[in-house]
Amino acid sequence: MSSTPQHGPELLLAIDQGTSATKALLVDAHGMVVASASAPVTASHPLPGWVEQSPAEIWRSVREAVRTCVALSPSRRIAGVGLSTQRESVMMWERATGAPVGPLLGWQDRRTADLCGRLTGQGAGAQVRAVTGLPLDPMFSALKARWLLDTYDPGRLRSKRGELCLGTVDSWLVWQLSGGAGHTVEVGNAARTQLLDIRRRQWDTELLALFGVPAQVLPAVTPSVGPFPPLRDFAPVPDGTPVTAVLGDSHAALFGHGVFVPGRVKATYGTGSSIMGLVADPESAAKDTRLCLTVAWDDGSPAYAVEGNIRSSGDTLRWLSRVVGRTEGELAALAAPDAGGTHLVPAFGGLAAPWWDNDAQGLISGLSFGTGLPELACAALESVAFQVEDVIAAVDDVTGPVSVILADGGPTDNTSLMQLQADTSERVVERPHARDLSALGAAHMAGRAVGLFTGDQLAGMHRDSDVYRPRRSQADNRVRIAAWHEAVLRARARPEGGKGVS
Repeated sequence: MSSTPQHGPELLLAIDQGTSATKALLVDAHGMVVASASAPVTASHPLPGWVEQSPAEIWRSVREAVRTCVALSPSRRIAGVGLSTQRESVMMWERATGAPVGPLLGWQDRRTADLCGRLTGQGAGAQVRAVTGLPLDPMFSALKARWLLDTYDPGRLRSKRGELCLGTVDSWLVWQLSGGAGHTVEVGNAARTQLLDIRRRQWDTELLALFGVPAQVLPAVTPSVGPFPPLRDFAPVPDGTPVTAVLGDSHAALFGHGVFVPGRVKATYGTGSSIMGLVADPESAAKDTRLCLTVAWDDGSPAYAVEGNIRSSGDTLRWLSRVVGRTEGELAALAAPDAGGTHLVPAFGGLAAPWWDNDAQGLISGLSFGTGLPELACAALESVAFQVEDVIAAVDDVTGPVSVILADGGPTDNTSLMQLQADTSERVVERPHARDLSALGAAHMAGRAVGLFTGDQLAGMHRDSDVYRPRRSQADNRVRIAAWHEAVLRARARPEGGKGVS
């Protein structure tokens, strides 16, 4: 059992479990980070389109990051824990032992694309979107859950007997942190499964039947502020330390930016990207099928948001760096100021928002004898900025004109990318000096729940930012965006006789 003595002013522990790393932060009562640590997480690709991670490795990374972080401030008492997690990824484990059953299927995993196509052909897409606010797409958890069940419990006998637990990453971590005391899922994460009625915030029985998921295998849906079971056997954090907030990573970033009312939009850059803003009228927002409607959080009352997801942004740079044998930093330094007409459309597993085209093909177009690595590197960076702007243009139609993009995530360290985003979007980009916005958002909500912050304090908290303003002429930018859209059309083209571009 954990019995480390802790004294001094209270701190909050934030754990941000992402696709490529787990980060841990200690945050004080002023909202300042006093210690941080991270631990890497790997992914495997057993077959084309498959993306798997190890549940055990994710749990080890959490323990390592927290142990290192807490050691930097060992005498301070931890008042509460906030979790921020990757969202649509899903796994299964034994209720009696906690042993994983199969791998974690990552949010980028596309192994269920054929099943998705069959369900779409049967007309299930309209029902799924009407209930969940999401397009029927392999990115979300339900199809992955069905694959796990079909593979490891095809008759659903163990599931119906309550012997198996199915859950997203937040479910897995709450289970592990509490020593198996609770099988829960936070409502915002549950909203990304395609199994939740987002208006009633309950599992939908018709969707459970559609996807073949027994109710007995699912966690209890819980508000973002719990109740969650407290920590147990998680040295060096004492037993009984409360978990007071759980959020999906993109939702936590929105909260960390201080976006508590509609009108502002954030863009989180990572392996993929998420553009999100709160909405006052969810039913009106749900009519725009280019975007998703989701529950951002429930801290006493539900907050709804529109979101556009991009499958490959930072991953595009990572892919190109592997292909050419350079680091991502070297690629960024090599990037030419202009791609010379070259475009890279990173439809490695189709395109998500605003196109939602699972059949789109990744391509590089506009090659010439003058194209070299600097131009390809520039095209990769431009693909990130173009995709983000395509989504924000859709958000404009739902929330009203977006004048400022609040940017966060690892790729925002690249100042060239931030200026490129401002130029491409013809909008101001603000990049906070505090970089770990998902972890900070979880800490802020956790701190409010234990009384370290008030809502007014969080709303009035000063957030220093670097500001990037558009420099490119509007006429030049319109030409560039039109050329990008031509490249996207080529990526979405079908062979003669196939489905056409919509």
